[in-house]
Formats: sequence, structure tokens, C-alpha cells
Amino acid sequence: MGNRVVKQTDNDLCEELCEHPQAISLAKSELIPEEQAQQVADLFKILGDTTRLKILQVLSKREMCVCDIANVIDMGQSAVSHQLRLLRTAQLVKYRKEGQNAWYSLSDDHIATLLYQGIEHVQHS
Repeated sequence: MGNRVVKQTDNDLCEELCEHPQAISLAKSELIPEEQAQQVADLFKILGDTTRLKILQVLSKREMCVCDIANVIDMGQSAVSHQLRLLRTAQLVKYRKEGQNAWYSLSDDHIATLLYQGIEHVQHS
């Protein structure tokens, strides 16, 4: 995608001020509450990191231990563990201990859907 600067022109503004009360009223009634908007924004901030996206993609296919995730994405266990902690705090992944291993998986199917919608969008562009 890159950092494109879009120059504002007169073509992207209404040429005269006009309001459509019915459309405004309907849109306002459908607007999500501020607290939910902040939660969604925070979710996208967490997803705005390539390492975390790779981890989520790996976990969208199967449960894996930290050692294996680190190997797949070619990072140290400590760095992967840090990213998993952020994902766990955001409730995007869950984990379980089995002996000395920590096994991670996605918290629910919504995360995989969101991830793959983003991937599909980028591939479509």
C-alpha cells in the first residue's frame, strides 16, 4: 500500500452545503457507542504489527507451542513470548500449559475471519 498522499481537490467536497435529515438521523442511530469505537480502534492497533499478524495467521491453522511459533516466524522465543502476551491481553489468543510447554490458539473464529478478510482485501487490490 505505501504512504500515499492524497491531495484534496474541490471535486471531493460537496459543491453546496446540503443536508439530508433522514440519512443523518439513520446514520446517527446506527453509530456504535464511543466506548466500542475505542475498543475496535485498540484492536486494529494491536493488529497493526507484522509480527503479531504472522503469529495470528500461524495460530489460525492450529494450536502451537511458543518454541514452534518462534521457529516458523524465525524469531527468538523471548520476542515471540512478548508478542503473545500482548495478544493475550487483547484477548486475541489463549493459552494452556501442558507440562513445560505453553500452547497457544486463537480465542475465537472472529479473529481468523478478520485476519483473512484483511489478507483477501490486500490480495484483491
